[in-house]
Amino acid sequence: MEWIEVRDIEKGEEYLKKEFKFKDFISAWAFMNKVALIAEKSGHHPDWSNSYNKVIIMLSSHDAGNKITEKDRNLADLIDKLGH
Repeated sequence: MEWIEVRDIEKGEEYLKKEFKFKDFISAWAFMNKVALIAEKSGHHPDWSNSYNKVIIMLSSHDAGNKITEKDRNLADLIDKLGH
């Protein structure tokens, strides 16, 4: 699955979104730990959720009015390089 661009016209917001599925909760949590380290190092943090073996990540630059910026695309690329 690729990152999708979501635009909420009513709120004037946009974000990149991707869903990741894993074999179990521990694998999903381990992935989230890896993402957290990359996000902290890059100074750009995702909005995300986790339910059992599924992680949903949404990337948007809050300091740019909740718009998609190069920071979001760069973090998405780094996350994709983690594999799973």
